[in-house]
Amino acid sequence: MDLRFIEAPLLSTLHQMMDMSDESEKSSNAPTRTYVRDAKAMAATPADIKEYPNSYVFVIDMPGLKSGDIKVQLEEDNVLVVTGERKREEEKQGAKYLRMERRIGKFMRKFALPDNADTEKISAVCRDGVLNVTVEKVPPPQPKKPKTIEVKIA
Repeated sequence: MDLRFIEAPLLSTLHQMMDMSDESEKSSNAPTRTYVRDAKAMAATPADIKEYPNSYVFVIDMPGLKSGDIKVQLEEDNVLVVTGERKREEEKQGAKYLRMERRIGKFMRKFALPDNADTEKISAVCRDGVLNVTVEKVPPPQPKKPKTIEVKIA
């Protein structure tokens, strides 16, 4: 096909459409802004996980936060999500920061719970700046006892 006879506006429109498809492919592989924000929030919230005979305990440092600033949720039936926000203190008249090292902003952690976690028995307590989330384990099934059948003499 001879492209010399195609009008310039039509040709430029075709080029734009082809360029847009390349850009959309690039952007579909790039992480979203929400994903990047969540990844940063998760990286900045360290946690310890302990396993006891009857429970799992998640220990997360939350210095200076009130219980209203922390939210513990269960997503998709087996993902424990701890979120919250540390806000900047109100500046008093005449005071200015010389150094700000304490992290402010939103934080989040997600934990995939094991199959033996009892999602109906989850409790959370924040004491002295440390959040403890306890997830009870489902008790193991009791082994069935063999049934004795009486043999009768005929």
